[in-house]
Amino acid sequence: MTVYEYKAESACPGAVYLGDGRCRFLVWAPLAGRVEVRIMSPRQQTLLLQHKERGYHHGIFEDIEPGSLYWYLLDGKKERPDPASRHQPEGVHGPSRLVDTGAFTWTDRGWRIPSRHDLILYELHVGTFTPEGTFDAVIPHLDQLSDLGVNTLEIMPVAQFPGDRNWGYDGAYPFAVQHTYGGPRGLQRLVDACHAKGLAVLLDVVYNHLGPEGSYLADFGPYFTDRYTGPWGSAINFDGPGSDEVRRFFIQNALYWLTDFHIDGFRLDAVHAIQDFSARPFLAEINNAVRRRSEKLGRRVYMIAESDLNDPRVILPFIAGGYGFDAQWADDFHHALHSLLTGERDGYYRDFGGLPPLARAYKQGYVYTGQYSEHRERRHGNPPRLCPAHSFVVFAQNHDQVGNRALGERLAALTSFAGLKLAACAFILSPFVPLIFMGEEYGETAPFLYFTSYSDPELTAAVRRGRRREFAAFGWDKKVPDPQDETTFMRSKLNHGLRGQGRHLVLYQLYRQLLQLRREEPALADLDRDNMEVLDRVREKIIFIRRWSGGSQVCMVLSFSETNTSAALPVPAGRWRKLLDTAEERWLGEGSTVPAEFDSPGQIQMKLGPGTCVLFSLKSKV
Repeated sequence: MTVYEYKAESACPGAVYLGDGRCRFLVWAPLAGRVEVRIMSPRQQTLLLQHKERGYHHGIFEDIEPGSLYWYLLDGKKERPDPASRHQPEGVHGPSRLVDTGAFTWTDRGWRIPSRHDLILYELHVGTFTPEGTFDAVIPHLDQLSDLGVNTLEIMPVAQFPGDRNWGYDGAYPFAVQHTYGGPRGLQRLVDACHAKGLAVLLDVVYNHLGPEGSYLADFGPYFTDRYTGPWGSAINFDGPGSDEVRRFFIQNALYWLTDFHIDGFRLDAVHAIQDFSARPFLAEINNAVRRRSEKLGRRVYMIAESDLNDPRVILPFIAGGYGFDAQWADDFHHALHSLLTGERDGYYRDFGGLPPLARAYKQGYVYTGQYSEHRERRHGNPPRLCPAHSFVVFAQNHDQVGNRALGERLAALTSFAGLKLAACAFILSPFVPLIFMGEEYGETAPFLYFTSYSDPELTAAVRRGRRREFAAFGWDKKVPDPQDETTFMRSKLNHGLRGQGRHLVLYQLYRQLLQLRREEPALADLDRDNMEVLDRVREKIIFIRRWSGGSQVCMVLSFSETNTSAALPVPAGRWRKLLDTAEERWLGEGSTVPAEFDSPGQIQMKLGPGTCVLFSLKSKV
């Protein structure tokens, strides 16, 4: 056995196969004076790592091949999985497996991600997207997603979590790909297949907390801090003693996904829960590191954040004092649209309702830009004046807004078919980046429930109590499905066969048509809020939006009225051609009242049916 000196202090942590039977181990364990690698299979052996500065332990050894199972032994007492394990085939409490992630044969040479203006996101949970619940089972559906008009998959977290059922936000090993999904090779095959079909892949990653079961990071070093509290337990140490190496751990995780899995970007979960008061914020640091790696790889990478703060610093560039994210999820847009369609005003929907919030969301991206929030009982937000429209990702549904309901109801269970069509038009034809939640494009009827498979009975009971408390603010007093019951998970699986049936087929065709219009109409493809006018007619419950780009000009009317209505609209003078009318019979409407072409002298009186969207374009000026 030969031990090689290791000097690359900036290398990725974990076990990395170097070829020819050589393996490099690197772990940050300042709480341990002695760290050994205990190889369990195929041949048992114990290897002592060298203790270096700042608490790192490392070594390069011979005669170790991919597939070997191993533990770290801390001070001869604690046997623990690798914090940067690449694969946990026996679950979160089992040994780690050495994986040669560099051995995969990629076929995506020359791949180019879509431009930021052209992104169409599709959020997908691997476990419930297909009956099999694996990466490989997603691949046969890629042609259909491409035909729909989607060009980017946003995959919910795949880091190894406890058991075989979970949303993914309980990941305990950030570097390990969930074994039941297909492990590292399965994810590589899916990404390669996506690129072959012209689809980019964004990965949802969780850097604000680790799951409540199976993480042993605290035995290695000060990865957590008790100076802050968070909604998911111990806060990660991003600004205290030892935080440089904690930051490095998560930054290297992002670089690992980019390099070894050809991931095209990330959605960072709940960045508002990252407690960091340092002069050099972690969020800016990880964005800088990702940018540098993407330049080295010669690939464009997108960084999207989920933030509850309505703070434009998240999406402002570094030069303007921001964190440098390309975009953030726009929850305000969803809340404004949802409350209009459903009439719900409990919980955080208390701050919404009526037309003005949605009109404001179209104009600014945020609804709350510093005014008082009744739900929060304080002022909330700041104006995003320097943030372009493509800095906001909008949606009518997503995993949070569906799954965090007591019964996991999708919008199809909460509004009419007209409401579903109206919702699709409202966010897809907006000047923002649209995100479709898996199945909504055909009106999936299965709920998306919260499900887990913990092995700790006390944790299971605590989660059940927490879910009930969470729903109290919304007045959802119905019996909450048991997250641990496997039937809760099975009920959440999609039924793709609905796509070809009745109203589901019509809704699917509408989504496809809307995405095509967004691509082909210059005024819709131009995501510039300066080239947009938004008016709300509160009495008639109508929002009128005019957008233009060069010689192209479109007008869209969204009627949220439950009855027939009529309004005088400032349609510029010229000859106009109707592009879409959801009241038409082809969309299972009651019949259109708007002619296929019409002249406007500068204002027209338009009659609209309930829950209708009409889109028309300027054919010629007067």
